Amino acid sequence: MLKGILWVGQLLYRVWFYILVAIPILLFSPILVILTLSEKTYPQFFWMARNIWANLILYGMGCIPRIRYHEKLIPGKSYMLIANHTSMLDIMLMLRASRNPFVFVGKKELVRIPIFGFFYKRVCIMVDRDNSKSRMGVYWRAQRRLDQGLSICIFPEGGVPPEEVILDQFKDGAFKMGISHKIPIVPMIFFDVKERFPFTIKGSGPGILRVHVYPFINTETLRENQAIPLRDSTRDFMLRKLQEGPVQQ
Repeated sequence: MLKGILWVGQLLYRVWFYILVAIPILLFSPILVILTLSEKTYPQFFWMARNIWANLILYGMGCIPRIRYHEKLIPGKSYMLIANHTSMLDIMLMLRASRNPFVFVGKKELVRIPIFGFFYKRVCIMVDRDNSKSRMGVYWRAQRRLDQGLSICIFPEGGVPPEEVILDQFKDGAFKMGISHKIPIVPMIFFDVKERFPFTIKGSGPGILRVHVYPFINTETLRENQAIPLRDSTRDFMLRKLQEGPVQQ
């Protein structure tokens, strides 16, 4: 009986998440459509996504972000933002972690999500990881957005790993792009999201979401053939931090 009540509560909590995702998009859809007509108005779109949409979802879910910066992002500077990927809340947390406007590089499959997908395909750089031509096109689209003063965000695991996996193997793209575009790579750890809102219904619930933004990785002197060692050393660092937990850091 108790297990059944708990399951229903967690199901309703998940339904509440989707309601919170949809409400601001529906309310502000005329403004959002206007802001996505041109790339020049993307910073205004980003401001709304960060300060209205992400805040409403996180605080409405009772998931309070606590962000610690080991190094500060410089306003107006472009970065490659990376983090572990464990939940749909990662998108909102990344928006809260960076005041610098950035563009997500994400899977084309997310376009299928009702309402969200409509704006996703208009403001994000979509990639088909099974198509080499699509992967190459990401570099050119990213360069155009960097030329506009924006940053780029990639979850280097390439998707959400099974729940028993602490940190999946990293894809190359974020590190190759960071080096080729000569922008600092910013490693972040999202510590509590898997416990607060996993992809399965089991175990979800409100609480603190701790985020650590670690010192940046300078790519100015790196060559493209160093992308793989950089990928592996960055993953080793992030895995170690995840295993240590935020209290010891």
